[in-house]
Amino acid sequence: MKSVVAVVAATCLAGSIDAFTGTPLVSRVATKSALQMSVFDDYVGASDYRGKKFEFDPLNLAESYPPFVPWFRECELRHGRTAMLAVMGFIATDFIRLPGAMYSFEAIPKTIDAHDALLKSGPMYQLALWIGLWDIIITAPAVQAMGNGEREPGDYAWLWFAPESDDGFDTKRAAELLNGRLAMIAVGGIATQSIVTGHGFPYV
Repeated sequence: MKSVVAVVAATCLAGSIDAFTGTPLVSRVATKSALQMSVFDDYVGASDYRGKKFEFDPLNLAESYPPFVPWFRECELRHGRTAMLAVMGFIATDFIRLPGAMYSFEAIPKTIDAHDALLKSGPMYQLALWIGLWDIIITAPAVQAMGNGEREPGDYAWLWFAPESDDGFDTKRAAELLNGRLAMIAVGGIATQSIVTGHGFPYV
């Protein structure tokens, strides 16, 4: 009786795992070693700014959780794109502001103070609402399509300026990853320097 219960429990567990990964458990086990060997080969971005090989995965997440590699890349792209916008926004708002008294230099002398100031006046809650709507309407279906193999990580079909050749497109994708990774470091540095020095751009 105990063996029967164990078999049923194992079957249910396997089924619950499959529900989240979308990949048959037996198939994943059989191909795990192959995924470990090729995970960097299957994605652009395994090179540094010099074009040299750069397979950065110190925690071995790609090897430990191969079914989640597309999700990892989706997150990297999203954070990189957000960081690139954040860097531009951090710098730009030291020189120009949106119309309205609540956004003026008198109300918010330094960009680093904007978060707390706009929490009190309300716009930060609007921003959170719009991001939440984006995630519900756009992100959730996109991630589901990615899990079903119908979509590449980070692909929202905004290809107006994409190169026509595959090689050119991959070059642009690699450049986006490098710029995003740099921006993620940069926005952390900008925020830190702004707090430490108390100055705006160039934060010294």
